Amino acid sequence: MSRLDIVDLRVAFDAPGGPVEVLRGIDLSVTAGRTLGVVGESGCGKSVTMLAAMRLLGRRAHVTGRVRLDGLDMLALPETEMERIRGGRIAMIFQDPMSSLNPVHRIGTQLRETLALHRDLSGGAAAAEAVRLLDRVGIPAARSRMSDYPHQLSGGMNQRAMIAMALAGEPEILIADEPTTALDVTIQAQILDLLRDLQAERRMAMVLITHDLGVIAETADDVAVMYCGRVVEHAPVERLFASPRHPYTRGLLASLPRMDARETSLRPIPGSVPPAGALPMGCAFAPRCGAAEPGCHAIMPLLAPRADRHEVACHVGARAAA
Repeated sequence: MSRLDIVDLRVAFDAPGGPVEVLRGIDLSVTAGRTLGVVGESGCGKSVTMLAAMRLLGRRAHVTGRVRLDGLDMLALPETEMERIRGGRIAMIFQDPMSSLNPVHRIGTQLRETLALHRDLSGGAAAAEAVRLLDRVGIPAARSRMSDYPHQLSGGMNQRAMIAMALAGEPEILIADEPTTALDVTIQAQILDLLRDLQAERRMAMVLITHDLGVIAETADDVAVMYCGRVVEHAPVERLFASPRHPYTRGLLASLPRMDARETSLRPIPGSVPPAGALPMGCAFAPRCGAAEPGCHAIMPLLAPRADRHEVACHVGARAAA
């Protein structure tokens, strides 16, 4: 049973005034056959968390903590070993396929390169496997599409090609970063169905990064809600939607339009997300929270383990659940 464990992950970026911390102690885990949904507003640290785990942030990033793949700490490995793990044991579908696929190389060339690197396939065997992968992800006339460039495919087709490349190394863990962004609703549903089918076939663990709570509700097994570089609530998906405990989570759910409600306007969360370099003391959400108490502005709440697997980093929410 493959397992990814992220423990006390912290990331700071170099800035003119000194390093700015953008992740402040992330703890997450996902096991084979299950999907962890990571949700939150833009800028809360969802993508940075997984890019840091994959060691793809570059030299300006200072990363500490542990990222264990079946107990093997990927942050401590030499880069040569990480090159074998990335795309092999753990793969990532990036947010924008048009900027992730190489525009000057044909789709087939990029797939064959991945197969050569991670499965040592070449020649006719690599070409046949590339066609099989494109066909499996639902690209029609897969053999002829091998000679197409990314600009010759639609957004949905490019996303499918990205998924085929991620699957080429037969990964045990798949990270999908906003896999349905900029796609119309019909294509979104097809992509999500495809990911679920592929996960069931391969018993992969999957991390699904999104800001879309509807996608989380129908796809994830467990949910981590992030705010200002921290996980503020973590629970099984049914429990989180039935009984959200953090005011931020409740605000996200309340801001969604509902077909069964008479309200004619949305209820946004007041205020805005503070910049990473100017976070308030205590709970970062306290200035926007209608339930905040004096202690919330002074002491940062911790995400404590609970017997019911519903964790909340909130003084008020934790007390109410006790």
